[in-house]
Amino acid sequence: MSIVEKVKVARGDKKAEFVLKNCRIVNVFNSKIERADIAMEDGVIVGVGEYEGIKEVDALDRYVCPGFIDGHVHIESSMLTPPRFAKLVMPKGTTTVIEDPHEIANVCGLDGIDFMLKASEKIPLDVYVMLPSCVPSTEFENSGAVLLAKDLKKMKDRKNILGLGEVMNYPGVISCNKSVYEKLDLMREGIIDGHAPGVMGKRLNAYVTAGVMTDHECTRVEELEEKVSKGMYVHIREGSATRNLKDLIVGVTPENSNRILFCTDDKQPYDIEKEGHINYNVRLAIENGINPIMAIKMATINTAQCYGLKNKGAVAPGYDADLIILNDDLSEISIGEVFKKGQLVAKDGEALFDIETIEDSRVLNTVNIDNIDNITFDIPLKSSIVKVIQLIEHNILTKSVIRKVDVENNNFKYNSKLDILKLAVVERHKGTGNVGLGLVEGYGLKGGAVALTIAHDSHNIIVVGDNDEDMRVAIKELKRVNGGITICADGSVLQTLPLEVGGLMTNSSVEAVGNKVKEMAKIACEKGINPNIDPFLTLAFLALPVIPELKLTDCGLFNVDEFSFIDIEE
Repeated sequence: MSIVEKVKVARGDKKAEFVLKNCRIVNVFNSKIERADIAMEDGVIVGVGEYEGIKEVDALDRYVCPGFIDGHVHIESSMLTPPRFAKLVMPKGTTTVIEDPHEIANVCGLDGIDFMLKASEKIPLDVYVMLPSCVPSTEFENSGAVLLAKDLKKMKDRKNILGLGEVMNYPGVISCNKSVYEKLDLMREGIIDGHAPGVMGKRLNAYVTAGVMTDHECTRVEELEEKVSKGMYVHIREGSATRNLKDLIVGVTPENSNRILFCTDDKQPYDIEKEGHINYNVRLAIENGINPIMAIKMATINTAQCYGLKNKGAVAPGYDADLIILNDDLSEISIGEVFKKGQLVAKDGEALFDIETIEDSRVLNTVNIDNIDNITFDIPLKSSIVKVIQLIEHNILTKSVIRKVDVENNNFKYNSKLDILKLAVVERHKGTGNVGLGLVEGYGLKGGAVALTIAHDSHNIIVVGDNDEDMRVAIKELKRVNGGITICADGSVLQTLPLEVGGLMTNSSVEAVGNKVKEMAKIACEKGINPNIDPFLTLAFLALPVIPELKLTDCGLFNVDEFSFIDIEE
């Protein structure tokens, strides 16, 4: 329908294609609740008021708000391909996501990004993409690809590309690294996402001056307040391993709330099923004292305005008809029906659309590792005083701590009375044979090993265990299934979730993945793994050398604050 015909409908001269009647509309512009009908044509809202439609649906005086927008997400972290992900999150009220595909890009390069774009084309969920800025995240590890500015240039004009993904190499930004600035300069016409945990003061001034506009790594109110004061948008993240909302929400005020967004970043399917997606962020914010309309604005119009999505995030003329009907009181955020561009796509927790399975040989068979029996997990020590990665519950930050351990024949010896385990990162992309070794405290595993091909962000194999045999069995199992998550004990595989797409995702159903992860989480609990951490995502982030303080890559133990490798001995 032409714009002229839409204007005639807006004037009330003719019936609308579709009218949602008797709504209590959440107006994100004036923060009021308005009783009115919503008239729609070709998936776009053309009027709010009294309207008649060719098709009419009675909202029964329930609240209607804009569809929720996830401001920063790695779809790969759901372990589902984009079509499966859409079926999982749209019944939760999420109608748009800002996706950074740097997980699959670190494995498969531009082919991985292309896969994510094509896999998102025929689904109702709007997937906007930020081109990954850090493939690899640092020069201190081996990934499956290296993407320079000249590589990103080939994709910058593709449909739904909004800008540059999280610039994790914040030391490179602050120190004016040439390669980093080539990427910043390439994408200056778009949005540049940030990733700057703990960066404040003059270092933050430098980071913002370089063009970075957002950050999702705040863990303290003081950090949120300073970043907002410097003009940044701050995503409050509530994922599986990282749960920052309760700590940060106390810093949100009516004066700064327009610069606050919600994101999940990395959230596993069983957590999405159990808690929700962005609707969970909204509900949790309300439970912690935020006005419901303010919370809804942080999940809708704030994100749309940050990313330049001019026709999203509001129930108003000219905006896409992405709508949520809530079942109960506004503070409950109980999702009833979800409309995408005027079409009913979910009701009472069930997706009402079909999807196609995407097969692409470019993102399969990505575990390239040989001579597993020759891998040694021995950690040579001259003394018993060592540096250990200490986990922080509900966080991907770690601490570097000094501990006394047992030594036998000049090698680390596991002591069941100490919660200190061997940790290894094994390169799996190019067959280099690289193995980084370290020690981790706070994981809690007793009698076995856990291994993943999800190891942010280069996604080598990361394995933790209290004995070498089970660690080796776990690596062999991941090679056998071409990537995934496995738990092993007593020389046998207890359970495995295959992730055949890049070692990160699967085309299996949401139900199959969720059930398998639940089963594995139960096994993890039985094996003593700390119940206050995510047994898999927490492990995955121990390989990310841009999150303080101490991490492990395939090249060795890495001090993030000093941005250099360190020796394990004190």
